[in-house]
Amino acid sequence: MIKSFHRLLVPANEGDYRALVEFFESLGLARGESWEGRRSRGVKFDATESGVEIGMGEGFPAADLVVEVDNADVVADVARRKGYTFTQDIADLDWGARLFALALPGGAGQLAVFSYNENWRQMTHEGSLDATGMRFAVVVSRFNSFITERLLSGSMDALRREGAANEDIEVVRVPGAFEIPGAARMLAQTGKFHAIVCIGCLLRGDTLHYEVIANEVTRGVGQAAQETSVPMGFGVLTCDTLEQAIDRAGLKAGNKGFEAALAAVEMANLKKAASGK
Repeated sequence: MIKSFHRLLVPANEGDYRALVEFFESLGLARGESWEGRRSRGVKFDATESGVEIGMGEGFPAADLVVEVDNADVVADVARRKGYTFTQDIADLDWGARLFALALPGGAGQLAVFSYNENWRQMTHEGSLDATGMRFAVVVSRFNSFITERLLSGSMDALRREGAANEDIEVVRVPGAFEIPGAARMLAQTGKFHAIVCIGCLLRGDTLHYEVIANEVTRGVGQAAQETSVPMGFGVLTCDTLEQAIDRAGLKAGNKGFEAALAAVEMANLKKAASGK
């Protein structure tokens, strides 16, 4: 019984060996088992699906190795930044794929990289990031306003960047995070909004209050979205320290209000596409 199948590359020197290892790592292949012996060493690179493919006719790449990826354009961009040599530029093929080819380091042959176009194997749907003509509500907690106002600025920035007009965005302030789900549900039930962004900040204290509120807010927002069918972006921070919250309100960890607004826009467009309205 065959236990594995792989293509063996034997570089001529140490420089070519290191170049090949870096080459396959940069393209996203996962390191498998490796070995270090007295007279040889090596490493395997694993892929989720592998095997022998047999085909005839036109359109097959002239390559020693063929790799399927999620998105050939993304991998091609990485290859260009790394300065790898393209033997075939990326292009659409008549069998529903995007493909390009690279020269392997050390003269080890050619590698063809391709991805199937969406909907080739199964129908794929996702929402676009276009907020033009849509209406949004942003529910923001006044408690911990030092953080929530930064999150609010991030969410407003995201909505405007994606095409939402100022008059199509309503900001609704509530006392604390606990009140966010109720306000979000009320707004959703009006039928005026395509999506709602929920903004708040909870900091861990010395009692169980933090856990109780965090669980209820998360459950409440999720339940409101499910029962009203109005998408809701979740931008409620649950942090152990103020420093963690600051990092997530526009510093090292980005702005979670911005991310929540983008999620709301995408889900609103997904709902629109799914309903055909």
